Amino acid sequence: MENQNNVTEFVFVELWGNKQIELLFLSLFLLCYLAVLMGNFTILLTITCSHLIKQPMYYFLCHLSLMDLCYTSTVVPRLIRDLAAARKNISYNNCMTQLFTAHLLGGVEIVILVSMAVDRYVAIVKPLHYMVIMSWKRCNMLIAVAWGVGFWHSIALLLMVLSLPFCGPNLINHYVCDVKPLLKLVCKDIYAVSILVIVNSGMVAVVIFLALIASYILILYNLRTRSSVGRHKALSTCTSHVMVVVLFFVPCIYTYVLPAGSESKDKEISVFYTVIAPMLNPLIYTLRNMEMKIAMRKAWSRMSHSELT
Repeated sequence: MENQNNVTEFVFVELWGNKQIELLFLSLFLLCYLAVLMGNFTILLTITCSHLIKQPMYYFLCHLSLMDLCYTSTVVPRLIRDLAAARKNISYNNCMTQLFTAHLLGGVEIVILVSMAVDRYVAIVKPLHYMVIMSWKRCNMLIAVAWGVGFWHSIALLLMVLSLPFCGPNLINHYVCDVKPLLKLVCKDIYAVSILVIVNSGMVAVVIFLALIASYILILYNLRTRSSVGRHKALSTCTSHVMVVVLFFVPCIYTYVLPAGSESKDKEISVFYTVIAPMLNPLIYTLRNMEMKIAMRKAWSRMSHSELT
């Protein structure tokens, strides 16, 4: 059968039941989005305006906050608009753009989380070689790799979706243009395509998640010889990283490991990595990190002093 596309727009349906519930969620997501903006902008300003930017861990954290800001801004403003609108439609081109952008930024974020795990592993397991291994050249290379991997992942998904025939149904049971809800609207058998999506997104996420957990287990194993003070500081930092990794990866794995045709709670689960994780990340990294607290106090004190003068 020839690929044909008679669809010019998609419509999001039944986001969360009746209008009263949707207005409640509108207020909730608006507050969450403001918290994402405030929290991540605070981290960006604190790190870039302090000595912390010279440390690889905070350099990566700065990029992670930027990805959280961009990723959430790709999804949540439109979600808020749709919750207030009578007709929740999106053009075909805008839908494809959202699909590409969300997976690009998500892919970059995954590699940044891996880079942060590598940084902590080297700092704790090979402290004498830390400055050599985690040089600025290598840190910048890891960021470049993150963008390369994110682009490869997202362009592969986009080209696959663009090649599929959408010849009639255009109602998406979701709040974002993602590959799985779109596959349910395709006018041909999607078994092979579903397998490709599972491999490209689901299995890759599983492998990376297991590798990250293994790295933190090795870190814990190596901490047994440290002093209690050094162990407590390293554990506090690693606990923050593990919490962020679990918040991001577990919902992603649930979403993308199951085939597209199966009944699942993708819409509800995806809230965790599109809204909740980007909102909680700044809290996790600041409340459990004394260096960040001190740097934040100094940054805000300098800003308030400059305003007074």
